[in-house]
Amino acid sequence: MSGKRARWQLLDLLRGIAIIAMVVFHVAWDLYYFGYSSVDVTTVPGWVVFQKAILSSFLLLVGMGLVLGHGEGVRWRAFWRRWAFLVVAALLTTAGTYWMFPDYFVFFGVLHAIALFSLMALPFLRLRWWATALVGVAVIAVNFAFNDPVFEQRWLAWIGFWPNSPPTSDVVPVFPWFGVVLLGVALMRVILASPLSGGISSWRSDVPLAKGVAWLGRWSLPFYLLHQPVIIGVLYAAMLIQPPVIAPPVVGDVAGFTASCTTSCGANGWSANQCEAYCSCALEQIQERDLWAMLTDPQAPDVVQLRDLCTAMTLE
Repeated sequence: MSGKRARWQLLDLLRGIAIIAMVVFHVAWDLYYFGYSSVDVTTVPGWVVFQKAILSSFLLLVGMGLVLGHGEGVRWRAFWRRWAFLVVAALLTTAGTYWMFPDYFVFFGVLHAIALFSLMALPFLRLRWWATALVGVAVIAVNFAFNDPVFEQRWLAWIGFWPNSPPTSDVVPVFPWFGVVLLGVALMRVILASPLSGGISSWRSDVPLAKGVAWLGRWSLPFYLLHQPVIIGVLYAAMLIQPPVIAPPVVGDVAGFTASCTTSCGANGWSANQCEAYCSCALEQIQERDLWAMLTDPQAPDVVQLRDLCTAMTLE
């Protein structure tokens, strides 16, 4: 086991920039969710590219950091301590988002992915850089070559390969995103073996802004955990002062569908318990399979299949 490498301020600076960009994205998403904005950042192309760029930078830095911290010999005590913190943080994220956004809770988000990918990447710390890069490219490429709707189910969605994203505010599947971590591993191996290593590792900035952003990057994990509760708290306080003028689209879809479904079901002579079971089944299927756009066509094959499935489950 080797000694701990000195921190690279440049990497902390890049991580800090990524954290700031992530906060900007989450503020925009929260404003939409709470009805203060009409811009759905999950569908607007520019925002989608921005989100993918942020995630890519984070995961690339995860791979680079693994090499920097454990490339000459895994420091197991430090590794397991950080890994346990990641797992606890991931579970807290799941619990917190399930409480706040039960229809869109985070079941396998950034922290879940980093915890798993950190374990999966360990064998590649000893592989030649070009072999690691090839595997990374293959992991990314196979995601574009194959997909199947079965992977849209939450219990499989963490793997990837889904044609449509499952209902969640954050999901980072193994395919393609583990490939980005492997590219980070390969990139850092190349840097450490090149003449650039000395200059990059010793680079320091005394500019207050750069030092502040680098400090933020050094403590990125605690900041990641705290930033959303702070943003949501501010928005809740804002709602007490000035309610949003735009109906929250996400909540509106769910509430509107539930009310309409319950009314229609009752008109067909079903009991309240039967209607609750049927509408819960229908809502779950709509969210898991992203069928919102098809609800305007009652005879669409997927809608007919949904009705038949939920009717059978309710009356069995």
